[in-house]
Amino acid sequence: MKTIADIAKIAGVAKSTVSRFLNGGSVSEETKRKIEQVINETGYTPNAFAQSLKAKQTNMIGTIVPRLDSYATSRTLMGIDERLRELNYHMLVSNTGQDLQREIENIYTLAKQKAAGIILLATQVTDAHLQAFRTIDIPVLLVGQQHEEVYSLIHDDETAGYAIGKYIAQRGHKKIAFLGVGEYDVAVGVKRKKGVAQALREHAEEVEARFFETTFNMTDAAEKAEQLFDEFSPSALICATDNIAFGAMKAAYRKKKYVPKDISITGFGGYEVTAMMHPSLTTVHIHFKEAGQMAADHITKLIKGEDIPKLTYSRFELVLRESVDIRTDHLL
Repeated sequence: MKTIADIAKIAGVAKSTVSRFLNGGSVSEETKRKIEQVINETGYTPNAFAQSLKAKQTNMIGTIVPRLDSYATSRTLMGIDERLRELNYHMLVSNTGQDLQREIENIYTLAKQKAAGIILLATQVTDAHLQAFRTIDIPVLLVGQQHEEVYSLIHDDETAGYAIGKYIAQRGHKKIAFLGVGEYDVAVGVKRKKGVAQALREHAEEVEARFFETTFNMTDAAEKAEQLFDEFSPSALICATDNIAFGAMKAAYRKKKYVPKDISITGFGGYEVTAMMHPSLTTVHIHFKEAGQMAADHITKLIKGEDIPKLTYSRFELVLRESVDIRTDHLL
């Protein structure tokens, strides 16, 4: 592949002149024609990233994610990337490996690299995050979490939790457990739990509910599910994510419990595999890809100085499948 130096040598001009031409600087008409001719003859394509670093206004959008091995993350990134391409922007992905310190460092690094804006798929919003946002002075959009000081696009976790909790209670289950994560994750650990709890409180006279915590890891979820099966023996288990639900189904198998005959299990997320497993998983389908497209629209509007809502919700829907049974024993 030809470089700027190659183009300059063939055209008989300085490398700095070619660079100035590519970045829209002042170049004489004669020199411009020479450079254009060489570029056309060689098929030279400028390095968009290198160009953007030299420009005052880049078309690079930094996207910070906590992990790459996540269905939710991958679908969201697909949506962001597709829409940014349509809008003539490029996406720079930075993975933190669920390390908050790396997350903060990446915010500053992307700003130094002249990213036009940052989309952060956050798990937490700490004081260090807020300080970083104030310091870098470029548009930032949170996805998945919210804060009053920052533009945020969130999944309607509390309403969705309420919907799945209400559905399970209406199916006649008397003993219902919720398996979530710690409250450090506001969206999954607090809001989904809050919505489920509200729905079950409305059936308090007929329902006994217990709430348990695990991690996002399927193995940890399976171990915790086995423990709660022994301690509480629910007829239905509402899981805060599909991955947790997968672990719970493994635990049910180990305990020789049949789904949904002995234990009904639900998830949260709507991963594609939930439709293919047996029994297929009842879950809350979050439109992650659509949320990614919305995020791309919002960050580019912020870059252009256009108004957007401080808080936006993505869509969800209940997907009712085979993993939930109706209990008629409450009618006896």
